[in-house]
Parts: sequence; structure tokens; C-alpha cells
Amino acid sequence: MSYDQRFFDFLKERIGLDVTSVGPAIIERAVRQRSTASNAQTADEYWRTLQASSDEQQALIEAVIVPETWFFRYPESFATLAKLASRRLAEINNLRALRILSLPCSTGEEPYSIAMALLDAGFKPHQFKVDGMDVSPLSVEKARRALYGKNSFRGEDLSYRERYFTAENDGYHLNSRVLDQVRLQVGNVLDPALLANEPPFDFVFCRNLLIYFDLATQKQVFEVLKRLTHVDGVLFIGPAEGSLLGRLGMRSIGIAQSFAFSRHSDAEPEPFIPAPAPVPVPTRQVPRQAVPAPVPRRPFASAARPAPVEKPGSSDAAALLANIAALANEGKSVEARAACDRYLRSHPPVAQVFYWLGLLSDITGSVQEAQGFYRKALYLEPQHSDALMHLAALLQSQGDSVGARRLQDRAARSERAADSERKR
Repeated sequence: MSYDQRFFDFLKERIGLDVTSVGPAIIERAVRQRSTASNAQTADEYWRTLQASSDEQQALIEAVIVPETWFFRYPESFATLAKLASRRLAEINNLRALRILSLPCSTGEEPYSIAMALLDAGFKPHQFKVDGMDVSPLSVEKARRALYGKNSFRGEDLSYRERYFTAENDGYHLNSRVLDQVRLQVGNVLDPALLANEPPFDFVFCRNLLIYFDLATQKQVFEVLKRLTHVDGVLFIGPAEGSLLGRLGMRSIGIAQSFAFSRHSDAEPEPFIPAPAPVPVPTRQVPRQAVPAPVPRRPFASAARPAPVEKPGSSDAAALLANIAALANEGKSVEARAACDRYLRSHPPVAQVFYWLGLLSDITGSVQEAQGFYRKALYLEPQHSDALMHLAALLQSQGDSVGARRLQDRAARSERAADSERKR
């Protein structure tokens, strides 16, 4: 057993992370960082430190978990929630408050978005309560502070920030009207007894998590989620997890871009196949561009690659690229695809556009089409690490472990080269 395998197994046991879903480079980087911070001279020395210290165990987990989220991510999900919540209240004759769970809640943007969406829809505070839970104590503590920077506010409509936040130094503090609706706590979805003494939830948000688990862990976590969700409830998931839920006997409620599923009692589940690995969507950040996912890159986000640099004078091309990112981040897949097509009709092809087309195809379950676009991206840019990783994920889901591993190794080499270049 290599020393790396020991750390992979530790993270698998503690948080369910399947190394093949993200590739070994991300975990190896986290181990190196923590080894340096712990003054460990060798891998064996750091392993002994890790085994002896619960604080260091949590520190390694935190080094791997990189929150990447923002308010009202996937806007249609929140609009759909408001509609379904009104219907659900009527079904239960307003006899109790609606119960809503956000798991993992990361740094709080999702559970607070849920509360704001329902308040904006006219719900009274006594009509709903939101629980947020995450395996990361640091993320939960940040959520409790509820002080957010500009990166948590994306998209064109930021009117909610005026209604619910107060400017404070370089950030925005959430007001008590929203905070009072949300209860935050640390918890691990791998715990089969998670919230065992709590009544089921009417709505559960668990987005971009199952994709990081192997087959056995996906089944285990799904059973926990099914127990937590009321038999008449709705489960909101990430865009790339829909096919997985279908194979487990759930069905889409049929509202585009909502990524919402309910129980399907009329049919037997399809044969179980592991979900594909995460499918991030590029987005702009300052000073560098990040690649958060609409299959999240939560909880194991890697560094994003920048958008292709256009030559001077190509302002139209740059505007189109920015528009593609904005549409994708807002969950507007059809419009984002159309923007990609407009770019290719009027400008020379670039790898990043084909990569976006691959992501958009991946989201809709068009596996063969997605593979074709990823391969076009790699033809134009052979070391495009994100295209390498996501093509590897598709090959892995189809049983081509050898091909997947070959692409993961290429992606790892590309990432190491990029790290080396940044240090110069």
C-alpha cells in the first residue's frame, strides 16, 4: 500500500470521498499542505500525526473541502420551492410549519436563500423552518456569522441584497429576519442515525454531493436521504445527479431547471449505476476565474482554469465568453448552449467553448454528445485539465477504468505544471 492510499482510505471512511471522482492530485495537494503545516518531514511522520490528533484529522478534511457556492444558485429551484411549499401547506391544512433541510449547507448561502425565497413569496415566519447541516465545522461557523463578500452574490438580480443585508466593512451582513428562520449544525450524511429523532422534512436540498461517492456509499447516503424526506416530500439535487435518482426509483417533478425529484411508487428502480463524477460550470471571479459547478464543485472544488485569453480587439468574442459563463451560472442551459453556438459561428473555435458544450450536454444526460465535445476541446488544447477530468469521469461511469485513469494522470500532470508556472 502506498502512503497516498492510506490518506485516500482515511477520507473515504470519514467523509465518503471516492478518489476516482476527483482524481488523486487534489487529495495529494491537501496532504502536502497539512504535512508542511504540521512540520512533518515524511509521509509516515504525518500519518502518525494524523492518527494521533482529531484536530489534525479535521484540518485535513477542511483542506480537501473547498466551499464554492453563492446565493440563489440554480434560481429556478427556489422559485419551484415557493410554489410547492404553498401547495404543501394547503395539503397539511397549515397545521404545522414546513420543514426544510439543506445538506450539505456549506457556508450558509443555500439555507439562507431558501428562507429569503419563502419570505419573498409571502410566507410568515411561523410557517416554515430551515435546517442547515455540514460536515465542516468551519463552514458552519462562517454560516452562523452570516457575513458575506461579493463572491457570494452573483447573477443579474441582486435586489434581495437590498432587502435582507446590511453593508458592513467590505461585506454584507444578513439580517435577523432571515437568520431566525435557519438552524445550523454540524453533521455527517454518512451517519445512518443522522437526525434519527427528527420528523421527516417536506423538502430536502442535497446538491452536488452524491457524485463524489462510490456505488456502495451512494446507496448508503440515498437511504439516509430517503429517510429524511417525507413520503410526499421533494428532494432537490444537483444537475448531474438526475440519472442517479431515476435509477433509485425517484422521478423528476417535471419543472425545467428545478432539479427536483419525488418518490415514484409505480415502478421498480432501474439497475443501479454509479453517478458520474462532478461537472463544474465555469464562472468569473476577481482576480481569477473560478469553475464552480452545476455539478458543484461542492464539496471538493479544485482550482479553476481561466477563460481563454482573446487577442486584442476581440471585444465581441470576450463578451460572448462572459455571457456564456453568466448564463451557465444562472442555470440557463438552453441559452448558454445558444450562446456557444453563436460564438462558434462568428469566431475561431476555442477549447473552452467546447468544454462548456460538454458540460451542458453532461447535465442533460447526453453522454455521447458530451464526450464528443470534451474530445474537441482536447484536440484544440490537449492539456485542458477540466476537459480531461470530466471526460475521465464519463469513461469511468461506462466501465473504462483504464482510459479514465490515463486521462486523470494527464490532468494531474497539467495541474502540477500550472502550479509550477504560478510559483515563478
